[in-house]
Amino acid sequence: MRDDYDVIIVGGGLSGGSLALALQASGLQVALLEAITPQQRDASPAGERALALSYGSVRILQNLGLWAWVEKKAAAITTIHISDRGHFGKTRLSAKQEKVAALGYVITARVLESSVSEGLTQSSVDIICPARLIGLKAGVDKVCISIKRADESFTTTASLVVGADGGNSSVRNLLEIQQETYDYHQTAVVTTVRPEIDPAGKAYERFTSSGPLALLPMNDGCCSVVWTQVSENAEVISSLSEREFIDQLQEYFGYYLGELALAGPRVSFPLKLLRAKKMVAERCVLVGNAVHQLHPVAGQGFNLGLRDVAVLAEMLIKAAKTGRDPGLLSMLDDYEALRRKDHASAIRFTDGLIHLFSNELVSVALARNMGLIGLDYFPWAKRVLARHAMGLSGRMPRIGVGTS
Repeated sequence: MRDDYDVIIVGGGLSGGSLALALQASGLQVALLEAITPQQRDASPAGERALALSYGSVRILQNLGLWAWVEKKAAAITTIHISDRGHFGKTRLSAKQEKVAALGYVITARVLESSVSEGLTQSSVDIICPARLIGLKAGVDKVCISIKRADESFTTTASLVVGADGGNSSVRNLLEIQQETYDYHQTAVVTTVRPEIDPAGKAYERFTSSGPLALLPMNDGCCSVVWTQVSENAEVISSLSEREFIDQLQEYFGYYLGELALAGPRVSFPLKLLRAKKMVAERCVLVGNAVHQLHPVAGQGFNLGLRDVAVLAEMLIKAAKTGRDPGLLSMLDDYEALRRKDHASAIRFTDGLIHLFSNELVSVALARNMGLIGLDYFPWAKRVLARHAMGLSGRMPRIGVGTS
């Protein structure tokens, strides 16, 4: 461990680890501070959660050298089937129509975490783990951070501190950055099912009066289920017997894939829209879940965080090449301005879907179902929706360009 770094990344999960890998050949002296050991991460049940990777995210992972390690364990999404339960409207997005191999992929977080961890062990990044951040003070030229590892406390400095430490970000809390919160009063029930019919690359997003229901194909023939319910209903559903749970799920989803069988535990978590009021402070910047947490509809959250990482990496690599200070507030302000647009777009998209499809007024239901049908008759409109789903609706950072 050095006494001084160019960049210290707090948080060694997917966002922080990906940023460290992106910067490893930049010439910057980089350290990664993480509280959880790789063994603890591997043992966590959270690793079994399925991630929907957009086409744009896959391009970023390719340029980070990660995709080749995990591609065989990822399931391609070649079609997205969108429907409105109890109504006639439906539409399909197709990789073939978009002239790509897949609209996105589904992979477990554990597989991607393992690839990031393996990449870091082969990198020049200093890994400070297990250790946690306990203090942070920014000066004119440097940030001084206090670290606790076991019973030892020590300090080091950096030109820039990146908070990539999740929803309960220590960096954000130490900087006293407030969050805007919107409670959807919904809970996501997450599990895995084995369908009678192989999903064969088809993902389903089915909107219901209580919230969206997504079934995502996995590479073992199973499907990851994200079933959103009004919170009171979710408590009841989570307590049902296995047979009762499947019967309820089948009633909401239908028989697009034949009979369903439970193939994993059920986990529930409440849904809120969280957004930090600021992304940057003096020589500090926030990325990923430290800045935003979205509703899981359309699977935008992780992909948005990965774009945070790619944009910041692009700017820091450019600064390193020109000898520019990586912690200059003017550069961080530019980063915030760029990311605010993407964040606002993703939030409008996901939040808009929730409010549109949870409204059961006859006029609204008729309009949205006519809209779903109309997508098949107006290819340009379907392409706009597809590009949102693929993570290509805005400018791609350079780190995500150049692969096909």
